[in-house]
Amino acid sequence: MVNMIISITAIIVLLAGAGYAIYKERSRAGLFLFAAITATALLELFDLLSFASSADAFFWKECALFTESLLPPFWILCSLTFARQSGPWKIGLTARTMVAATFLFLVVAKTLPLCDFFYAPDFPAERMLFLGNAGYFFYIALMACLIIALVNFEVTLANASPEALWTIKYEVIGIGIMLAVQIFYYSQALLYRSLNMNYLPVRSFLYLVAAALIAYSLTFRRGNVHIQVSRQVAFKSVVLFAVGIYLVLIGLLGEGMKYFGTFFPRTVTISLAFLSGIALLILLLSEQFRRKIKVLLRKNFYQHKHDYRTQWLRFTELLATARTLDELQQRILSAYCEIFGTGGAALFLYEEVYAGYCMTDSFQMKRIPDILTRDNSLIKFMKESSWVINIRDDNSKILEENGYFFGENSIFIVIPLFDGERLEGFIALGKSINTNESFIYEDYDLMKTIARQASLALLHHRQTQQLTHAREIEAIGNVATFVAHDLKNLVSNLSLIVENAAKYIHNPDFQKDMLTSLGNTVDKMQKLIARMKNLGELDPISRQQVNILELADKTAKLVAGSTITVSGTAETALVDENEIQKVILNLLINGIEASDQHEPVALEVGCSGVPFIRVSDKGCGMSASYLRTELFKPFRTTKRQGLGIGLYQCQQIVEAHGGRIEVNSVEGSGSVFTVWFDDSANP
Repeated sequence: MVNMIISITAIIVLLAGAGYAIYKERSRAGLFLFAAITATALLELFDLLSFASSADAFFWKECALFTESLLPPFWILCSLTFARQSGPWKIGLTARTMVAATFLFLVVAKTLPLCDFFYAPDFPAERMLFLGNAGYFFYIALMACLIIALVNFEVTLANASPEALWTIKYEVIGIGIMLAVQIFYYSQALLYRSLNMNYLPVRSFLYLVAAALIAYSLTFRRGNVHIQVSRQVAFKSVVLFAVGIYLVLIGLLGEGMKYFGTFFPRTVTISLAFLSGIALLILLLSEQFRRKIKVLLRKNFYQHKHDYRTQWLRFTELLATARTLDELQQRILSAYCEIFGTGGAALFLYEEVYAGYCMTDSFQMKRIPDILTRDNSLIKFMKESSWVINIRDDNSKILEENGYFFGENSIFIVIPLFDGERLEGFIALGKSINTNESFIYEDYDLMKTIARQASLALLHHRQTQQLTHAREIEAIGNVATFVAHDLKNLVSNLSLIVENAAKYIHNPDFQKDMLTSLGNTVDKMQKLIARMKNLGELDPISRQQVNILELADKTAKLVAGSTITVSGTAETALVDENEIQKVILNLLINGIEASDQHEPVALEVGCSGVPFIRVSDKGCGMSASYLRTELFKPFRTTKRQGLGIGLYQCQQIVEAHGGRIEVNSVEGSGSVFTVWFDDSANP
């Protein structure tokens, strides 16, 4: 009694749910959902009546069989339209044939007598139906159609956006429960060659749960949700379907072994199973077969041939992750081959050296030595029309001049690459993998769109290379500037010697100092030449204990003929003598050049917690704004002939020693530079 109440309740709820579904969604999808749920409710009703009325049990069972024949077409049509994109329902000849084939269930159910489907001597007392041959294959095919419908709903759910998923998930779960219950029920036909109708109360209870979920979704969540199934998921569904057919064939082989005995030897059956699996694997890995399946799906199930969003995102990701120009070119060509199903592709770019368009890179295509000049009819046509060229089109002028180029290299499509109005090059595509595939305006539009993005990516890489080259040239120029600066200091020292030689050449002390200065200058020039490979970089610091006062005095004597006063206390520090001498020499020369001819420059060595060197002059000085914003920056100078890197180099050397440079300067009154050494430099 309880079981009957559950079944009656389920029938009422399902019929009410079917009516509510068509009321809430008055569309093609709503109509098919209404039909599928109604058929499910009627099947439940007829099965229940076959138990309740013993005299008419087989009549009601015949009605149930008729209703079961309606399940495949209704559920498959529902799965193909549920929450899918609105608009004209594009379905090709193949798909229409597949859907129409499901109505054969109805023909078979009405044509064959009931006894061909099942026999049940004790029915309805014994709720077990034993299947005949017709019934066995009928229910196996019915179960396969229900599995296809369930897979379609899973595909819909997998392609739903987060918002759409929130809206339809309970409805899909409810529908999935109905299909899963029916698949479980009919799977007995495959496993036990019978139908156990004792599962009717369980089936009814689960239908109640499913109806509740569907009603909840329709009432509180369902809105205008339209999902487009991606081509990748559709292709995977085809693959799963092919694998499912293979498994069914394996099951039939097993059934053959069971009934035909020696006609199906075990070794032959196992061999056939493995050979079928190998053949299926080869077929699925065949690029031509894969392309044909994709074209079939696009023609029969989609309004547009290409999934533009997916193609655009994937192509953008490919370009963005390319690290080198060669890798970028290969990814562009391989993407064209994959999207449009061609056997190869080649990239042609304009080369100034050859005054024409030459093959720069290729993907699965042999090297093409041809050079197309600017006056070639193919090049002229692309410049004028900016359009994709298909050799199958009627363009006699282009084919007459370039027929050998197309035929010898198996080229049948050419896509121009533009940088603004300039034709930078073109992409040549090889023969189509699927020879029966025809290209339409959608293909050409996508080819041009991708070509624009590819042109920008190639231009970006080219400009990046040019920028890198310019920076290398700039770095070489900066290095040369450092070299010139060191030479300038040495030349300045020599010029001072020459300038004072006219007056003091007969002075023995001057002669001695001059020879010493010349010797030191030549030695420094030789060291500078020896270090040419490392110019622009600071030499490795080699520290040792140095008497800074002696170093200052020795450096001052290098600047012969100038008035430099050296004073202070003998302080020692752990420094690189040559590098610190560069600092002192640069500060002295700056002070001399900033001062009048006979104005003295003071060089002082002392210690105030840490050792220091101080260079003071009474020259032109520097403004406060220059001290704040320009001082110590490379290539900034107040000198007419200066290079602007002397103080920058001094700062680098002092900071490498852990010290610092302080500057006090008043415009028109002079400057004071103090070099403070690090605590570790003080022994």
